[in-house]
Amino acid sequence: MKIAAIGGGVIGGGWIARFILSGYDVAVYDPHPEAQRIIAEVLANATRAWEALFQAPLPRPGRIHWAGSVAEAVREADYIQESVPERLDLKHRIIAEIEDAAPETALIGSSTSGFKPSELRQGARLPDRILVAHPFNPVYLLPVVEVVGGGEAAARACDILTAIGMKPVRIAREIDAHIGDRLLEAVWREALWLVNDGIATTEEIDDIIRFGFGLRWAQMGLFETYRIAGGEAGMRHFLGQFGPALKWPWTKLMDVPDLDDALIDRIAGQSDAQSGHHSIRELERIRDDNLVGIFHALKANDWGVGQTVRAQEDGFYARAPARAEGYPLRLHQARVAGGWVDYNGHMTEFRYLQVLGDATDAFLIHIGLDAEYRAQGRSAYTVETHIRHLAEVKAGELLTVETRLLGHDAKRFRLHHAILREDGTEAATGEHMLLHVDTDEGRTIPMPLTLLEALDRVAAQDTAPHPDHAGAGIRSVRQKEATA
Repeated sequence: MKIAAIGGGVIGGGWIARFILSGYDVAVYDPHPEAQRIIAEVLANATRAWEALFQAPLPRPGRIHWAGSVAEAVREADYIQESVPERLDLKHRIIAEIEDAAPETALIGSSTSGFKPSELRQGARLPDRILVAHPFNPVYLLPVVEVVGGGEAAARACDILTAIGMKPVRIAREIDAHIGDRLLEAVWREALWLVNDGIATTEEIDDIIRFGFGLRWAQMGLFETYRIAGGEAGMRHFLGQFGPALKWPWTKLMDVPDLDDALIDRIAGQSDAQSGHHSIRELERIRDDNLVGIFHALKANDWGVGQTVRAQEDGFYARAPARAEGYPLRLHQARVAGGWVDYNGHMTEFRYLQVLGDATDAFLIHIGLDAEYRAQGRSAYTVETHIRHLAEVKAGELLTVETRLLGHDAKRFRLHHAILREDGTEAATGEHMLLHVDTDEGRTIPMPLTLLEALDRVAAQDTAPHPDHAGAGIRSVRQKEATA
C-alpha cells in the first residue's frame, strides 16, 4: 500500500510517523523550509515512544520520499492524508491538485478539525472518496480518528487506519467540528470565562483536569463515568439526581468572553509561568511518557485503549520474524523501567521471570495460541521453569529475547529463552516446559493439528546444537563448570 501525506506540521507529522513506524513508505509534500527537520524530530520522538509502548519488536520502518509537488507525492498513492492549515479555500486548492494527479481509486482523508465532508467535496471530480479523517495529537500515540463521510470509501479508509493501530469512529451524520472538538470547545469556552473572571489560573484549571476527571475520562469516557456516579442504581439514578442541575446557571456555554489582547496576554502569561521552563520537545516527551504509562496500565487490565494496543502488539508477535536469518526467534523486547530495579540499581529477580514469561506468551501467539484460541477453552500452562542470571541490567536498557523450541510432543513443548542486552551479551537464560490443557476441565489434552504443524515449522528451523546448559539442573551445571 502506498501512502502520501500532504502537510507535515503537528498533525501531519504525527500521521507520517505513525505510517512510517507501522512499516509503510510515505511520500511527503510540505513546502515549509524546515519541514524535513521538523518531521525528523517528530519521528524521533514517536520512535522513542513506540519502543517504550510495545514489547514486540517493531516492524522495519518505512521510508520517507520527499516530493517536490503535490502531484509527485500522490501520483501512485492508495491513501492520501491531507493536513494543510484549516482554511477551506486552501483545502479546496490542494484537493483539486490531488485529484488531478492521484489514481481514481485513491482515498483522500482530511485531518480537518472543523469542516464537513460536504464542504470539502465542493467542486470535486470524485467527491465520494473525500473523507474527514480527524485525529488527535499526538497522532502517533492516540488511536482515535473521526471518520466522516459514509459509503464504501469510509469502510476502506477504516480498514487502512485500523491496520496502523488507529481506532476509527465512523460518524453517521456530518456536523461542524465533528464530535471531539465540539466537546473540547465546550470545556475551552468555560475555561476562558474562568480565567477572564479571575476565578482560576491556567495552571489551576489544568490541575483540576489532569489530577481529577481527566484520568477518569482517559479510560471510561463521559457517560460510563457518570453511570458509575449513579451508584448501584446506574445511569437512571444519576440522571434523576443531577439532571435538574442542567437548568442551573453553572456555565456560560451560550456565551464567550471577547478574546481581546488583554485576555490573550493574561492566558499567554499564565501559560508561560506554568510551562515555559520546558521546551516543546520536552513537553512532548513528558506527555508521551505519561501516555505510555497509562496505556501499559490499561493494557494490563484489557481495557479501553489498552485493547487497541494489545491487538496491534499481537499482530507484531504473529507476523514472521524480521531477522534475515529467522532463527532463533526474536518475538519479544522490553525496556527496563525505573520501577523494575532494586536498591542496587539493577533489575530485580522477578522481572527476569516477567520478561521470560512475556517471551513465552509471544511465542504462543506466534504459533496461533492467541486470545481467539484460548476463548475455546484451551491453553498452554507453564509447569516448570529454570532461570540462569548471568549479568546485571540497569534501568533504561532495551532487552531482546531470542527463543528456541527445544522439543515437543502431542501434549507438551519446551522453550529456551536468552535475554540479550543491547550489546548482544546474555543477561539471563530461561527454560519453560508447557503443557497443553483443557482450561474448563483442568487436564492435559493433545494439541490440535494446527498447533503441532506450527511447532513442526519452528522446529525445522533449529539446526544448531542445543545450549550445553539446556535441560540441566543447577547442581549438574555447577559440576560441569567445575570440571571444565
